[in-house]
Amino acid sequence: MQNSSNPIPVHLITGFLGSGKSTLIRQLIEQKPLDERWAVVINEFGRVGIDQSMFAERDDLIIQGLPGGCLCCQLAFVLQASLVKLVHRYRPDRLIIEPSGVGHPTGLLDVLQGEGFAGVLEVRDVIAALDPRRLEDPRSRDSATFKDQLAVADGVALTMTDLSTPAQIQASLEWAEGLWPPRKWVEQAPHGALAISWLLQGGRHDRPSSDGSSPASPHEYAKAAHGVHEEPAWREPKPGEPELDCGSSLGYASLSWRWHVQDRFDLDRLMAYLGGLPSELRVKGVFHTPDGWKLYNRADAAVTLTSSAWRHDSRLEIIGEPDAMPKAKATQAALQGCKT
Repeated sequence: MQNSSNPIPVHLITGFLGSGKSTLIRQLIEQKPLDERWAVVINEFGRVGIDQSMFAERDDLIIQGLPGGCLCCQLAFVLQASLVKLVHRYRPDRLIIEPSGVGHPTGLLDVLQGEGFAGVLEVRDVIAALDPRRLEDPRSRDSATFKDQLAVADGVALTMTDLSTPAQIQASLEWAEGLWPPRKWVEQAPHGALAISWLLQGGRHDRPSSDGSSPASPHEYAKAAHGVHEEPAWREPKPGEPELDCGSSLGYASLSWRWHVQDRFDLDRLMAYLGGLPSELRVKGVFHTPDGWKLYNRADAAVTLTSSAWRHDSRLEIIGEPDAMPKAKATQAALQGCKT
C-alpha cells in the first residue's frame, strides 16, 4: 500500500471499439498485488454501461461506470467531480481509467495532468490495446481516433492475437514497432493476458497530452469536438417495459436498452437475433436468462458468451455508424419477442 502523501498512479488503457480493453483490465486485476486497493473508472460510448458488469464487487476493488459520452471531452467535468469524490472517499492505491473506444484521449490527459490534480494523481505509462485485425480495415486504420489513441501510447498491447492469423500478428508487430517516436514496449496479450509488470513497473507518461492545437479547457474542447453533452434521463424500467436511450456523436450512433430485473430472455432466441444483426455493429449486453445471468460480447463478428455476476437489470448496447444502425422500434419489438 502506497504512502498517502504520494500521488496516486493513474493508468490509462485506451483502444478502439472492441479492442479488448475491459478484458485486458480484468486480466490485470487477477494479478493485482494483495496489499493494493484499485479503482477502475469505465467510460462507455453507449448510454447504459455494460462493461462494468464484467467485474465482481470486491473490498479491494472499486468499479465506477461513466456511460453516455466521452471522458476525453463530453464528460470531462463529470470525470473531475467523480475523481475528487473517489479519491476523498477511498484513497485507492492505483487508478485505472478505460476511456470510450471512440474518444480522443488527449483531452482526458489534459484533465488528469492539469493543475486540479497536481500532486494528487500521477499519470503513468499509457497502454493502447491494438487488435491486429484492425490494421486490415481502412475505416479503423485511417480513423483520427485510432491514430490519436496510438499516438499517446507509451506501450502497445496486441490483443485478440488468439483470433488473429500469424500473418496479421506479424504485420501488427512490425507496424507497432515502426511507430515514431518508438514506444517503450510492444507485447502480445492473447485472451487479454498481459504481464502486470508492464503496469506496475511503468514510468511516468512522457508524451505531451496536447499538441497545442486543441482548445485549452475541457469545456472548450467539448464544444469544439462534439457540442455540449447532455446527461441521459435515468429511469428505472418497469417489468415488461424496457427503457430506451439513443445517442450520437463522434461519427457513431448508439441504441441502449435496460429491462427490469424480473424480465428474462430465452437464450437461444436472443443469440439468434443478435447474431443476425449486421456484422459491422458493436453489440454487447448482460441478460437475465433461465440459465442464469449471461454477458454477451460481439466485436468484429466474434462472439463470446460468459456468466456474469451482474444482478441489477438486463442491458443491451448496439453501436455503429449511423447508416448501419437498425431501427429502434423494430429492434425493440424483436428483442421483446426473445423474452420468456
